[in-house]
This record gives sequence, structure tokens and C-alpha cells, in this order.
Amino acid sequence: MNDDLFDAAAIEQIAKDRFGVSLDVGSVVARRIDCSQAAQATFFLSTKKQLYGFIEGSPQLTLGDIRKMAVRMGVRPETFFPPKGQPQYFEEVAREMFVKVYPGRHDISEDDLRFYRTLVPYCPALFLVEEVKNGMIYCADHDARSGWRPAAKFVYRRIRTS
Repeated sequence: MNDDLFDAAAIEQIAKDRFGVSLDVGSVVARRIDCSQAAQATFFLSTKKQLYGFIEGSPQLTLGDIRKMAVRMGVRPETFFPPKGQPQYFEEVAREMFVKVYPGRHDISEDDLRFYRTLVPYCPALFLVEEVKNGMIYCADHDARSGWRPAAKFVYRRIRTS
């Protein structure tokens, strides 16, 4: 029970310090499940009944890695929260990477930045979950045939309101 309280308080503090998001953790759905060899994920419901995912791991993780891990764990991410004080973090870093590769280009479109956005460093990661596919959250298991095994049963689909 003490670990539960500590984890909830730690997640709330990290969300506030690193992402500038004030969250109240209501209940933890899946705690510290493996999502790669060097990363672990925690899924929790806020007191407003919104499902969030928090992934921590090696500092080399990128937005593309986080997105791929989330999808393979059976969740559909809706919003990735940028670091605190940098609301355009993903676009700015992607633009810098693009300009390094193509220094002569000045008319940069969203289509040009789509790939470079996946290369932006992003660890730890916090994201809002839109849906848990098939009602199952999976964790990495290198002994399993598919490489993934069920970690928690949880049915969730976020209904958007205006």
C-alpha cells in the first residue's frame, strides 16, 4: 500500500515538474510493466476518469519509440505532453533536425516535419490515452511468441466532449 501511495505521489510530482500538468492520480491500472528492454510503463486513471500513460527508460528514447511502444501495448495515444515551458517542443526540435539535413530549404511544411518529429528525444513520456484496444494492456515478454503478453485487463474508450 505504501508503494501505491509513493508511486501516485511520484507520478503527480513528475507530471507537474517535467510536463507542467497537474494530475490527481485516482487509481493505477498497470504499474511498471516492461515495454522494452530499457523502459517501463505505468498506466493510471486520474480522478477525472481519464487514462494516462507514463513511460520512463533510457534517455535515447524518441517520440517515435514511445508511440510504437504504446501501440504495441494495445493503447491508442491521443496527446503527448511536451516538456514544461516548451509547448512547441516537438515542432521546434523537428525543424532544427530538418534544417541540419536540408540547410537550403526555407519553405518547410508539416509533411516535411512528420518524419523528423518521430526522432525528437522524449523520455520520460506522459500521454493521454484515447482507447485501450481489445480491452487488454500488454507488456513486453521476450519468451512469448509475439514478444508481448497480457498485463492487465482494462476496457477504456475516451468520449470527447466539447
